[in-house]
Amino acid sequence: MTSLIRHVTIDCADAYALATFWSQVLDQPLHEEDQPGDPMALIEAAGLLFITVPDTKTGKNRVHVDLQPQDRTRDEEVERLLALGATVFDDQRRPDGTGWVVMADPEGNEFCVERSAGERGE
Repeated sequence: MTSLIRHVTIDCADAYALATFWSQVLDQPLHEEDQPGDPMALIEAAGLLFITVPDTKTGKNRVHVDLQPQDRTRDEEVERLLALGATVFDDQRRPDGTGWVVMADPEGNEFCVERSAGERGE
């Protein structure tokens, strides 16, 4: 093997705050040394590294994550994420129960919530 992806890095206005949001989304802890105000924060188990940068988000993400709930339905997960501070960006749910929801984290980064494996019949 020549290379592996160690982290996916997300530029943001407040690394610790955004990493804390994603830590709650994924139910994975922040690195033990991360503190409020740090310029970087890591969710090691997920391979997500958040870095504070002066630039603001100006357009659509070129890369995003797709979440698949493990112990609840897609709609239950959407409600949980709304309570954590996410917003609905684009609702692609269809009347037959298929589809997904495009959401945005507190800094406006888009991500999708798909149906659970049970809802897909997997």
